[in-house]
Amino acid sequence: MVLEQHRVGESWRSERWDSFTLVTPNWTLQLPEFPYAGPDHDGFMGRDEVVGYLEAYERSFRPPVRTGVRVTAVRDLGSGFVVEAGDSPLAAHAVVVATGSYRRPKLPSWASHIPARVLQVHSSQYRSPAQLPDGAVLVVGTGQSGVQIAEELHEAGRQLFVSVSSCGRVPRRYRAKDIVWWGKTAGLYERTIDKLENPAEAWACHPQSSGRGGGHDIYLRQLATEGVRLLGRVAAARDGRIELADDLSDNLRRNDEFAEKILAQLDEAVAKMGMPLPTDENPRGIGQTVADEVNPIRELDLAGSGISSIVWATGFQPDFSFVALPVFDAAGRPVQRRGVTAIEGLYFIGLEWLYKPKSGLLLGVGEDAEYVASAIEARSKSTKTEASR
Repeated sequence: MVLEQHRVGESWRSERWDSFTLVTPNWTLQLPEFPYAGPDHDGFMGRDEVVGYLEAYERSFRPPVRTGVRVTAVRDLGSGFVVEAGDSPLAAHAVVVATGSYRRPKLPSWASHIPARVLQVHSSQYRSPAQLPDGAVLVVGTGQSGVQIAEELHEAGRQLFVSVSSCGRVPRRYRAKDIVWWGKTAGLYERTIDKLENPAEAWACHPQSSGRGGGHDIYLRQLATEGVRLLGRVAAARDGRIELADDLSDNLRRNDEFAEKILAQLDEAVAKMGMPLPTDENPRGIGQTVADEVNPIRELDLAGSGISSIVWATGFQPDFSFVALPVFDAAGRPVQRRGVTAIEGLYFIGLEWLYKPKSGLLLGVGEDAEYVASAIEARSKSTKTEASR
């Protein structure tokens, strides 16, 4: 039985903006026995198309899904679990927690110090420029969502301030091939979490890119030359003013260095593969200094700057508060190996880097699901064998 508190694909329906598209090409839609079969393999589906894909997947085999059921607790009874959901608790020999890594919007504690006249929305609540009141907009955060929302607001003619984080950027294409194609060809999606030199890499922000309009780069320095005001990291807020860290130049440099590292790795791979490919035309090195780096803003007066709304593109955090079991580390992450925990019968699926970088993508979640399903089946057979003795 599959329990869903809303509808199938709810986060895609209600937590994506109107012009949202996938950042990975359509061919990465690889749910088990249901690969993408449309005419545009190298394109990027929009939000509603992704919902349609998920609905079609459900219809293809009619799993026992119960929608509108919210699980409030999972407890271990010793000989199984009780799943509290509504008025009718359920007994289960195995429980798979599939709520993912992006359940609760992450906001800074001092967001509550922003004046009430300023509309605040998290990126999961943002829909379109028309949703925001007239006036300038501050976008906080420059991961994938932040830069895409900032680009849309800029193209809509909004006066825009962007607080830049240390997230890197990746080129959309390299030598006429999409960057995701290169990642798959080079085996980057097959790396396992235990082989990472720095475990923190598993929790790094997703680098900047976009699938809108057929896919393209988003370059913050270019937006700055077009009138977007770039700011350092937001450090605090009080009395209608926002304090900014003196790290804009450092963050823009890290942005470029990340891209440069990716391009250098690809250059090395191409040299080894000996593939006949066109010359790469991506810009190299650190970009030209922009005006906001020379005279950075250290304090932003919201009213004086005409800012009427803030979009917090500050990410998410998982929410496992309903799992009342000792299976989490000090950071609140489940301790597991390929989704299998030390508590017999408890499993996790769909997390970022559950086992590989593709674990949190429609490209790789099916592989993880197959492993978890086999573990459940093996345990069931073992239990039956023990019972028969």
